Amino acid sequence: MKRIAMILLTTAALPCFAAAPLAGDALAQPEHLVIKVEEANARYTQQHTIDVGDVPGHRVRVFEVRRTYPSNPPVVNGVKIVESWTRGISDYTNNNGPSVVYHVYVAENGDKFFITSSAISVQVPGTRRMTITTVGTITGGTGEFYGIQGVMRLSASADLQAGANESQVELEYWFSR
Repeated sequence: MKRIAMILLTTAALPCFAAAPLAGDALAQPEHLVIKVEEANARYTQQHTIDVGDVPGHRVRVFEVRRTYPSNPPVVNGVKIVESWTRGISDYTNNNGPSVVYHVYVAENGDKFFITSSAISVQVPGTRRMTITTVGTITGGTGEFYGIQGVMRLSASADLQAGANESQVELEYWFSR
């Protein structure tokens, strides 16, 4: 009888031990970081637009934005971020619509972490500036950012004609190694 009880207890305990590393990752304390980027430090470096031809103002666009952090750079896992690159594809009608966006954050030592996100853009008729709201997940990283996970929320104001962009990014991240 004791042997059967021991086997049952061992069998019941094994899933708990197997799940322990997963629980450790889930219990990792998230870090919160807010990054503000002024218009002077953010520029559309490339934009390629094609008219769709179905309704006036409907365009697809491929774009790239470079952001730099010359003063008070954000720090993630003890490493300063010196620049970030945002590359995406938008499907706008009169600058209103969705985008799929990829972000690369580059540290001073060359390490990187990556985010995939979705965005929605709104431009009030008669204005040049549009508001962009983006939400995404951190998909991985290299070097000091290996094992990074988390979410990103970005709010931006942009003038596509002028190539100007300013933003605020909120990162909530943790490491699972």
